[in-house]
Amino acid sequence: MSTLLLAIGLVLVVEGLAYALAPSFIRRMSEQLPKMGDDQLRVFGVAALAIGVGSVYLAQLL
Repeated sequence: MSTLLLAIGLVLVVEGLAYALAPSFIRRMSEQLPKMGDDQLRVFGVAALAIGVGSVYLAQLL
């Protein structure tokens, strides 16, 4: 349970940093999302998922 809370906390930290450091970039990205096709969004989602799983795996090894 503590690992899950740690993971959620880290996600919120990263997202909070993005909003705090680059709000105009986040705004532009959110304007572009409706223009992207479902396939393109799925590819980005799968890539993010793979990077996240790889990061968790590497963190467990260390």
